[in-house]
Amino acid sequence: MEADSQASSISAARRIGALVLLAGVFFIDGYDINSMALAVPRLQEPLGLAPEQFGWVLSAILIGLGAGSALLAPLGDRLGRRPLIVFGCLVAGCAALGTAAADGLAEFFVWRLFTGLGLGACLPNCSALTAELAPAGKRASLMVLVSAGISGGALIAGTSAPELVTIGGWHALFVAPGLFAIALALALWWVLPSGLPEALAAPQAKPAGPSAPPPAAKVPQLELLRSPWLFPFAIFAIVLTFNSANLYLLSQWMPTILPHAGFTLDQAARVSGLTQGAGIVFGLLVSWLLDRWRPGATMVGAYVLVTAALLAMGLAVITGPAGWTVLLLVAMGGVSGGAMAIPALTAFLFPSRLLSSAIGMGVLVARVGAIVAPLIGGEMLKAGATAGQVLLAAAVPAAVCALICLALPAALAVRKRVEQPDRPHPLTAACA
Repeated sequence: MEADSQASSISAARRIGALVLLAGVFFIDGYDINSMALAVPRLQEPLGLAPEQFGWVLSAILIGLGAGSALLAPLGDRLGRRPLIVFGCLVAGCAALGTAAADGLAEFFVWRLFTGLGLGACLPNCSALTAELAPAGKRASLMVLVSAGISGGALIAGTSAPELVTIGGWHALFVAPGLFAIALALALWWVLPSGLPEALAAPQAKPAGPSAPPPAAKVPQLELLRSPWLFPFAIFAIVLTFNSANLYLLSQWMPTILPHAGFTLDQAARVSGLTQGAGIVFGLLVSWLLDRWRPGATMVGAYVLVTAALLAMGLAVITGPAGWTVLLLVAMGGVSGGAMAIPALTAFLFPSRLLSSAIGMGVLVARVGAIVAPLIGGEMLKAGATAGQVLLAAAVPAAVCALICLALPAALAVRKRVEQPDRPHPLTAACA
């Protein structure tokens, strides 16, 4: 495999160091996404800006992430991973420092947009490089372990905010990650392996005959939109989109709906925090099964479990804070873990030369779910929906993910058919 040859070309110590630094990039992502939300309540007195004015500012990083993932990240498939990762990290760090100097809504929006663009450029390449550096039997596990830095960053952002604000005011919420990102970019340039993905640096001889795959597109994103990669990309993007819809629907509205279901405000906050840890555990478990069992059955089983937990709450099969806490850890743990595990599927679905393109384009499509689902939740609450009804609505995208994942075995067979063209496609053989 392409990734195996790249992974074996560097020392074990350097490979471990690279993976640790890549986890640091995901840490910045988790920290930065939460830093603006933590700063908003602290800006009214010094700047005269009310929290309700920050709707577009809070969305700016999501817009930037989508644009950076789709337009910039795929360049890593042609120029190499290291330049895009280092460039994106530097842009995100400088934009964080710019945010610390902002004093108006327009400035906040622009700097947060650039923060998202930088993170969008580097994160898909971080996932792709992790897959390329990991041993064949541990790719999914290491991809999830590295991406767990997002949850770690979100956790540290919340717990360190009071101390940082005491030291340097709200500005410190952006200065700290900005300086960290710039220092991390320098370390990444020193440690990460240079060169192009293996498939571009040393192309394999392509099989001749009618079964040979079509020539690679000059723009990698376009190759994902034609045979043979369109089908696996569609499966990946649809699952990622519906999972993102659930992730943002539940994470943004959980602290609001739980007090209406018998939780105190403190209990709701604690449960919301515990789901971050549950997501890491769930993601590592799913990734372990992806590496050692059947990816299709693993993902279907995970989403069936999430759907069942949400239905049990939405239909009042189980009531009360104690029972709901357990079910929420299962449901949100599954959704958060899925957000980490789904990108790991790309290591099974696509060759190395398309990894960052596939992840980047998938993230762009998933932005639709991330933006629309919270708006739907807000409209439901305005219309008087109960907590149970919101959770019942969340069961729908979870069930869709389970159904779509039934097609994963066929999507996985596409890559095997391309790499081993003499073997008949399983669907063709079944119809013969």
